[in-house]
Amino acid sequence: MRIKSLYVLCAVAGLVALAAPPAAAFGSSGSDDRAEVVGGVRADEGDFPWIVRLSGGCAGALAAPRFVLTAAHCVPGTGRTSSIRVTAGSADLGSDRSVTVRSVYVRQAPDFRQVTSGNDWAIVELERALDLPTLPLATSGRYNGGRFTVLGWGSTSEGSLVQQRQLRRAMVSYVDDRTCARAYESLGYDFVPSDMICAGNARSNGPDACQGDSGGPLVHRAADGGWVQVGIVSWGYGCARKGYPGVYTQVSTFAEAIAEAVRAGGSAEKLVPTGT
Repeated sequence: MRIKSLYVLCAVAGLVALAAPPAAAFGSSGSDDRAEVVGGVRADEGDFPWIVRLSGGCAGALAAPRFVLTAAHCVPGTGRTSSIRVTAGSADLGSDRSVTVRSVYVRQAPDFRQVTSGNDWAIVELERALDLPTLPLATSGRYNGGRFTVLGWGSTSEGSLVQQRQLRRAMVSYVDDRTCARAYESLGYDFVPSDMICAGNARSNGPDACQGDSGGPLVHRAADGGWVQVGIVSWGYGCARKGYPGVYTQVSTFAEAIAEAVRAGGSAEKLVPTGT
């Protein structure tokens, strides 16, 4: 097993930064056609209109019409780049409803070093605004508990390089910081409670994100019935392994910094906060 990121592959027993290699192909994983992210179902068209796919093998969500929030380990650093292609507008990546635009600039969290050290977020500025809904960010811990939905086009089983054409969703439950920290620290990995939130099943094999889901949103129902983003798919020990829930960037910790990164992109767009 190994850390898998968009630009780096290095051996670290079992630890997975949940980006997919650029060569990953779409197709059937050989498992149940309805099994997903690991242990979920296909998302219906139109249910999550703000989710996007990044060309290198990650996901993200529209924080503003011209800005995608994703994981820091999914991008090469901060600076101008047209190398990232973002596909949006449909749960089906092959649909004629989908559109693809290029990046013009990326802002990686300034203190990001590696996934287990926290600060795993980035903003990708697009060449033009997309006429699609945006996903509000949690600005407090109000929604950092209970049941969440995780989304992605990633692998349906650990070790698979096959990516999905159809968006998948899975329900995952909050796992408290103490339980999550104890699990990962027993393996020698850092856990930063202020920067991270865990979800999955700490007692048995359960639904989880997997390779190719990195950067995708972990969402919670808001008080108004809509969705609010509470996490960003970041890392974990394998996929859906018993006792090792998925680790997500805790969005409420970084909401102000994310909003500032959008403003620094030269746009007058404003994020719509929630959870206050």
